[in-house]
Amino acid sequence: MSETVTTASAELTLSPAELAPYIQHTRIDSNATRDDMVAHAREAVSHGFNAAMVPASWLPVVVAELSGTGVGVASALDFPTVGVMTSAGKAAEAAEIARLGATQLDIGVQVGWLKSGKYDEFREDIAGVVRAFGGPVKVMLELPLLSDAEKEAAVELAMEAGVAYLKNASSGQIETANPESVRYLVDRARDGVRVKASGSIKTYRQSLELLRAGASLLGTSAGTAIVTDTGDESTVSY
Repeated sequence: MSETVTTASAELTLSPAELAPYIQHTRIDSNATRDDMVAHAREAVSHGFNAAMVPASWLPVVVAELSGTGVGVASALDFPTVGVMTSAGKAAEAAEIARLGATQLDIGVQVGWLKSGKYDEFREDIAGVVRAFGGPVKVMLELPLLSDAEKEAAVELAMEAGVAYLKNASSGQIETANPESVRYLVDRARDGVRVKASGSIKTYRQSLELLRAGASLLGTSAGTAIVTDTGDESTVSY
C-alpha cells in the first residue's frame, strides 16, 4: 500500500518501507545493553532509517557500528527529564557528544525559565548548545506545557538561538505527536528550520499524517513496526 504524502519540501508516494528515511530510530532506556545497542544500530541500517538515536554513553559503540553506512548518529541531552541541567553543563556535554561522533543532537529546554519570563536565559541556554555542538540541534519545546504566548515565545527564541529543528515535545509522556502541533511549528518556522515530530508515533497511518502536516523527521522507538506496517497502540514509543 502507498499514499501520496506532502511534506514541507515535496510530494512523495510512500509505502511503509519508504517511510524509513524520515525516521530517527530511537532507543533511550537505562537497561539497554551493548548487544541491544548493536542490534539497534543494525536495525537502522537494515531498514535505511535516517539515524539511530541513542544515549550519549553508548555513542562509541553505535558510531563504530554505523561507520560508513550512511545512517546518522543522533543523541539527546537534558532528556528524558528536561530542563534540569545547568547551561554550562549542557554546553560541555554537547561538545563531548560531538567529540564522540554524534551528527545530530536533540535537547530539552528550560520550560521553567520561559514561564518565569527569563527569555534571554532561555535563548542562551539553547544557543550555548548550538555553538558547542556544531551540528544540527533539535529543540524539544514541550508545547502542551505552554500557554499560547509562551509557545510563540519559545519558537522565536529557539530560532534566534540557531536551532535546525523545532520539535513539538520530548516524548509521548508530554504529547502524542499530532498534525495540529506539527502544522503550528511548520507555519512559524523560518527558512531553513524544519520540524521533527515526536511522541508516541506508533503506526504507518499516523506517520503519514505527520508528514502530510509538514514534519521532516519522525522520532520513534517503533520504527520497525511502522515500516513493516505492523504497529499498534500498545507499542512503546518516544
